[in-house]
Amino acid sequence: MALPKDFLWGGATAANQAEGGILEGGRGLTNTDLMPSGNDRKAIAFGTLNNLERRSDYFYPSEVAIDMYHHYIDDIQLLAQMGLKVYRMSLSWTRIFPNGDDENPNEEGLLFYERIFKELKKHGIKPLVTLAHFDVPVALIKKYGGWRDRRMVDAYVNYATTVFSRYKGLVNHWLTINEINILLHQPFVGGGLTFEESDNVEELKYQAAHHQLVSSALATKIAHEIDEHNLVGCMLAGGSHYPYTCRPKDYLEAIHRDNGEYFFIDVQARGYYPRYALKKFEREGIHIQMNTKDEQILRDNTVDFVSFSYYCSRTVSGYDEDYTRTTGNLFKSIKNPNLASTEWGWQIDPLGLRSSLNMLYNRYQKPLFIVENGLGASDNPNEDGYVEDDYRIDYTRQHIEAFKDAVEIDGVELMGYTTWGILDVTAASTGQMSKRYGFIYVDRDDKGKGSLRRIPKKSYYWYKKVIASNGEVLE
Repeated sequence: MALPKDFLWGGATAANQAEGGILEGGRGLTNTDLMPSGNDRKAIAFGTLNNLERRSDYFYPSEVAIDMYHHYIDDIQLLAQMGLKVYRMSLSWTRIFPNGDDENPNEEGLLFYERIFKELKKHGIKPLVTLAHFDVPVALIKKYGGWRDRRMVDAYVNYATTVFSRYKGLVNHWLTINEINILLHQPFVGGGLTFEESDNVEELKYQAAHHQLVSSALATKIAHEIDEHNLVGCMLAGGSHYPYTCRPKDYLEAIHRDNGEYFFIDVQARGYYPRYALKKFEREGIHIQMNTKDEQILRDNTVDFVSFSYYCSRTVSGYDEDYTRTTGNLFKSIKNPNLASTEWGWQIDPLGLRSSLNMLYNRYQKPLFIVENGLGASDNPNEDGYVEDDYRIDYTRQHIEAFKDAVEIDGVELMGYTTWGILDVTAASTGQMSKRYGFIYVDRDDKGKGSLRRIPKKSYYWYKKVIASNGEVLE
């Protein structure tokens, strides 16, 4: 059994990592615009360093990023020549509503994305559009404190309704909130949250999570009402948890860690709060304020499919003393001696992708979509800018083989696969350009210097053959 003929092969970027033009076209500032490269980036991401104004002593990678704002026509041409079936991208909320909750949308911003969608349609590429990809309007962070406030629901729903209506017939595949579980790990990135010493941090994070979950459900409802052809998915920062040893406490810890990440998707795909979450709230004294209709909203408006990112698996223990050699990933994880690692310490585990697909499909029984997967590596172009990235080809090949086995052997229902990022973009974790993921090299360095010239890598031509053969030719 081969992959379905309509399997969606593609690639992904995000507005805050690719678009640039943050002060052009009437756009307002968003949270990730205020995340500099360098030492303060993590503290800002965690919400422990409040930074809501642009500073002259910071370098902000998203200000220009790879300047897709001015290069999108040429970029889409490169994607079309590659044979992409789908392009995953995000909208910048503040390009459409500069303050997040303006009375009227910014027509210049709406036209910008309309032109992109029409250009994609001209080349037969379906857009898969994320409404909020680490994107919280700064004006709403100042006004409401980000997603901790219930009024964010109305602002998001108005934004979603506007774009569903405007792009009806141009977009049919939507994601509500990118890697929604990142809210628990980097609260400023995921929810625009910052904290004071007196704050109940866990309660505020889960209150913000509730507002996002209700917003996602309402957006799903409205998308279906506006266009019956719309398909709406949720999005998880995925990756299986392995027990460090066969000790029972390690295995139980892996179960608990899985539940902690799947919590959001349990609500979005099943329509209700799982009992393990309710028990956690009870045990830890976390009180979530809910409106009377929230339970029904969640129950009646589950997503059509489940999407997720996969970069690595995670290894966990029930004993704190085991965490002496950890990995470079955001999630607390022990270095697995059975796996190789990237330059940034992320462990390479193609079989873990197959395991994750099985776990997610068995848990939700909904179609799955791998919307991020890729290798962050230092590329060394020759004098012409060409990169022979056999390491990236090998990484991607192994992960494609793994998800093909999940489909063909395990019976997982998989809609598509979009690599991260199809072009080099600034890295979300570090803000670096030197941590490159793309099949297309972009001439820009960590300090913002370079011509921005786009040059296909060896992997570009390899992936083109993979797509043309629907995954049959992988050499």
